Amino acid sequence: MSTDVLAKLTEVLEARRQSSPEESYVSSLHHKGLNKILEKVGEESIETILAARDAEVSGKTDKLIYETADLWFHSLVMLSHLGESAQSVLDELERRFDLSGLVEKARRDQN
Repeated sequence: MSTDVLAKLTEVLEARRQSSPEESYVSSLHHKGLNKILEKVGEESIETILAARDAEVSGKTDKLIYETADLWFHSLVMLSHLGESAQSVLDELERRFDLSGLVEKARRDQN
């Protein structure tokens, strides 16, 4: 994914967060609070999982891509609500380069 797209999306999300809840879906989510945002992340997670299962059977991934975009979008709203951004996630992913997934998991299990 292009970091330019994430940077632009982050800017748009922050601008819309400051908008009126009547004029912006993002603002309305923030005004409804974290539980509503988490509900949307959960809903989009389930829809993504179902789309992946369907894609495996049908070989068509268009719905999977659509649902994954929704999941990422709502995850970014969640991060924003908690004062974080996509860059924080990118930094964490970058930190994990050259680190075995098995080693990373073992480290987490020790904590």
